[in-house]
Amino acid sequence: MLDYLKELFITLLSNFNIQYKRYLFDLVNFNDKLIGVLGPRGAGKTTFLLQYLKDLDLPLDKKLYFSADSIEVSDATLFEIANDFAKNDGAVLVIDEIHKYPNFEKDLKQIYDFLPIKVIFSGSSAVTLENSKSDLSRRAVLYRINGLSFREFLELKTKNKYKPYKIEEILHNHTEIAYEILREIRPLKLFKEYLQKGFYPFYFENPDTYFKKLEETINVVIETDLPFIFGIDIKNTIKLKKLVKLICQSEPFEINITKLAQKMEIDRATLYQYISYLNKGNIFNILKSKTRGDSIFVKPEKIYLHNTNLNYCYCEEQKIGNIRETFIISQLIYFHDIEYPKKGDLILDKKYIFEIGGKNKDFSQIKDGGYLILDDIEIGSKRKIPIWLFGFLY
Repeated sequence: MLDYLKELFITLLSNFNIQYKRYLFDLVNFNDKLIGVLGPRGAGKTTFLLQYLKDLDLPLDKKLYFSADSIEVSDATLFEIANDFAKNDGAVLVIDEIHKYPNFEKDLKQIYDFLPIKVIFSGSSAVTLENSKSDLSRRAVLYRINGLSFREFLELKTKNKYKPYKIEEILHNHTEIAYEILREIRPLKLFKEYLQKGFYPFYFENPDTYFKKLEETINVVIETDLPFIFGIDIKNTIKLKKLVKLICQSEPFEINITKLAQKMEIDRATLYQYISYLNKGNIFNILKSKTRGDSIFVKPEKIYLHNTNLNYCYCEEQKIGNIRETFIISQLIYFHDIEYPKKGDLILDKKYIFEIGGKNKDFSQIKDGGYLILDDIEIGSKRKIPIWLFGFLY
């Protein structure tokens, strides 16, 4: 089996030629023995793994890639494959789609404890190693890859390079940052394109079929990934799809759990479970109040689709206020603590209050301090910041 997996890997790598590298390459410490890359389906995890292997200065027979859901590995455990690889002087093993392999945590723990090889694996964001019975969370260093930022989208679109900025830099120095960017590009038209179609890297493969491929990607998450990870009965996946449509029809702050459960023809407890599944599967982002706890049975203050491309793909009507908030949440949620405040739209890292709106928005709703995040402006001043600039955080 090992020889066959090596042959498949060499064929795959020889035909792989994606050059653009995502922000994650600057964050991962590749010296660790066990590394996990989690993220939305379609965000570029496989591309990241193959780019790493292609650049890795090792002979081909010392590195190996395979997908845990391929039929070729169904006759052996992950540990058995890794052990065979190690006995043949293998050094770096990369396992894609690890959430598709039953009880993968046990095999990874054994590999870590008993074999002298490095392992990098990818999986769905719904995988929660923190609750793993094998205590894998102490061994694995986990990274999360998000969809393209607006900065990355611009780099792919224009072939220019743009640097990312920390949130504090944008909050306190946004006028100068925007001025430097505006010397090279006028961002507003491209920002509208990004909101519609720029979150997933496969947009650049074929823009004309983007929404079709996006819908197929989400269908795989709902019909395959989530049922496998959480044991959802396949016949209930239609209800998960219905929930996505119902959230499309609602304003984020108008979620009525009782009415939503009635429309879904399920009880409230089941609805909370479904919301949690879709949140973990990167189809929803949920915003909770800091005073109400983290239990899945606590009503979310707001429910958003995971990114604005999903709004344009699934929602018959795109509400601009919803689009703006969805964008901001999608750019911040992987790297910062976000909660629903008493005043404003969100509170970031327990200290920055944001109110999000159009260019004529004023400070009336956040009189005591905070920042206005404004659409349709190229450059801001003081506590008024252009929304597109939050696409430069990674």
